[in-house]
Amino acid sequence: MRSLWCAVALVCAIPGWTLSETLPPARVSRVLLISIDGLHALDLANYVQAKPDSTLAKLARHGVTYTNALTAMPSNSWPGLLAMITGGSPISTGVMFENSYDHNLSPPGSNCSTRGTRVVFDSSIDRDPNALDGGGGIDPEKLPRDPANGCTPVYPHQFLRVNTVFEIIKAAGRRTAWSDKHPAYELVNGPSGKGVDDLLVPEVRAASRARSIPRIEEFDDMRVQGVLNEIRGKDHSGAHVAEVPALFGMNFQAISVAQKIPGNGYLDAQGTPSAGLAEALDHTDRSLGQMVAALQSQRLLASTLIIVTAKHGDAPIDPRALQYADLELIPKLVNGIHPGLLAQANQDGSCALIWLSDHSRTQEVVRTLELRRSEAKIQTIYAGNSLRLRFNDPLADSRMPDIIVQPQPGVLYTDANFIAEHGGFTEDDTHVALLVSFPSYEATTIKSPVRTAQIAPTILKALGLSPDALEAVRMEMTSQLPGLIFQADK
Repeated sequence: MRSLWCAVALVCAIPGWTLSETLPPARVSRVLLISIDGLHALDLANYVQAKPDSTLAKLARHGVTYTNALTAMPSNSWPGLLAMITGGSPISTGVMFENSYDHNLSPPGSNCSTRGTRVVFDSSIDRDPNALDGGGGIDPEKLPRDPANGCTPVYPHQFLRVNTVFEIIKAAGRRTAWSDKHPAYELVNGPSGKGVDDLLVPEVRAASRARSIPRIEEFDDMRVQGVLNEIRGKDHSGAHVAEVPALFGMNFQAISVAQKIPGNGYLDAQGTPSAGLAEALDHTDRSLGQMVAALQSQRLLASTLIIVTAKHGDAPIDPRALQYADLELIPKLVNGIHPGLLAQANQDGSCALIWLSDHSRTQEVVRTLELRRSEAKIQTIYAGNSLRLRFNDPLADSRMPDIIVQPQPGVLYTDANFIAEHGGFTEDDTHVALLVSFPSYEATTIKSPVRTAQIAPTILKALGLSPDALEAVRMEMTSQLPGLIFQADK
């Protein structure tokens, strides 16, 4: 009988797994999904060890900690979040970065007489990027246009090629909610545009530009209050009675900002936090504690699955590795081959994505970059087959870059205003925290490799819905997270 249970629960005799006993089936009524942006697996391990009375430590004592979890590549916020809510990568979602390029779309405000444009989905598409509400949200005049659809503006949710867990849960008659950092995160609604019942997406730009940990903590606090209101049977504003969502949550910004601001970040390669980063970790942990306490006071904790992870890490952890790339060099080298050859160079964070106006000259560009490899601080160039092994073929997919440049570890495509960033393929970019906690679980550690894309089918399975309802799950054959078994409420 025990061998049959092990086969069903997938928790016995698996190399790299440490568990006291098999986990009991979890009866889950709702899922609280938390992305603590920038939180590495190392950060979680260090914090739980140093602070055994913290909320994260308490969640870990009743949860499965996946110590070898990788986020999406590139490790940008958009593919990172989409992995969690679609079960896919840019292969299926069609989203490489917040800022990218599409050879088939037309520039904002144009009549679609030309094709090929930057696709920018950040604070710059707000009516007023400096206003908390974005000045009323997204300005359609700042959006790319689709010549195949009457030259209409393309909103973020329309750019996504596959459905989301929010859409599936809502179609099943359950309530959904989410909170994030830009109005552009209406993306989470999915292609239907209607996946999230209660969406809170204020603009973070003013808080992040202040380069102040207290300011960004205030931004997080405002959205934490929205989650607390939802737990207490209201909408995020607290003004209206509403069913507690079946799936809800938010991202935290404070830790990522503290990792980036000069004078903060890490003290060494082992992830010892500076005073500012330590404060951001503590503040975020206290916020999680508020959510857990609210669930308990509402008698919801015993039926709530809590997932804590990160859209991305931030690199480098080791302050000695920090270097800055010359932001003018790659564009100069590409256009030096032929004027106008560079359609778009997205040098952002810890990788560079290069789109060419002429695909046939890709290898010529690669050879030119190889000759300047040392000066450009390049570690790896992905193009041709090395790119197609990971992503779609740029000749067949209008959104795929022709070349991806991964710089040497620690090299950033940014100015000295930041000491860490994300977007690349390195260990520090991609090796993130992942903890799945449920009150009836015992502490379990799984060291086998997993991906944050496995969160999406796991959420649906926990709620008694079919993971195969996710298009990306079917396309990429994404499995659920191992070591979990659920008995969904009926």
